[in-house]
Amino acid sequence: MNSNQQPVLPAVFVSHGSPMTVLDNGAYAQALAEFGRSVVPQSILVVSAHWQEAGIRIASSPHPELIYDFGGFPRELYQIKYNSPGAPALAAEVASQLKRAGFDSTLDPHRGWDHGVWVPLKLMFPEGRIPVLAVSLPMLSPERLFEVGKALSALRAKGVLIVGSGGIVHNLRLMNWQKKDSPIDDWARTFQAWVKQRIVNRELPDLLDYEKRAPHAAQAAPTPEHFAPLFPVIGAAAGSPRLTPIFEGIEHANMSMFTFQLLD
Repeated sequence: MNSNQQPVLPAVFVSHGSPMTVLDNGAYAQALAEFGRSVVPQSILVVSAHWQEAGIRIASSPHPELIYDFGGFPRELYQIKYNSPGAPALAAEVASQLKRAGFDSTLDPHRGWDHGVWVPLKLMFPEGRIPVLAVSLPMLSPERLFEVGKALSALRAKGVLIVGSGGIVHNLRLMNWQKKDSPIDDWARTFQAWVKQRIVNRELPDLLDYEKRAPHAAQAAPTPEHFAPLFPVIGAAAGSPRLTPIFEGIEHANMSMFTFQLLD
């Protein structure tokens, strides 16, 4: 690589867990901070489980506000700020890339950043200086979400860190809310291991059909929105990713915090 060239950045999947992780200096927070110190993005693109739309919307404000899309937490959580600028120029480029790939998208100058965006970024890049672009999670099939990521993959060579924010195992009904370090449920451990192995082995057909092929899929992902950001991340990794874990733990009995990067 020429010394003047921007290194190709990884595509990253973040299991963002509870909003409280932003106040916790535990192993997960430390692992995300360590990853943040290992990369130098020019900008960050995030597809969050907490912004679902029928189509693709792109938050184009130069200064998006934080959305505190949760309730019942300590007051200090609602006082956290994250002052990174938006990325209007990148928003226009993303819209153009998606249009060329056959996807309609809409610029949204009013949308802020939900906690699936600002919580992990606050842990990774606490200085809040890197421009951030939030892109909605469209209600599409895994195959089409993969194609969305593929359409954006070239941005990684332009200094864009592409992040999918959700959770490999996410079932709020079955969590042990009272105890973070509860014994891990076997079904959650098995599902997470299955997903990791399929990515490592590049078994994309299995992943795309996870609802039928994965063990305990109905328990691990009873609704698709937290698992679905995985597919644009894999698509953005250009089809032949090498998985490097950032953090692999499971909290509250079955809430996956499995966070990893994919790099060719």
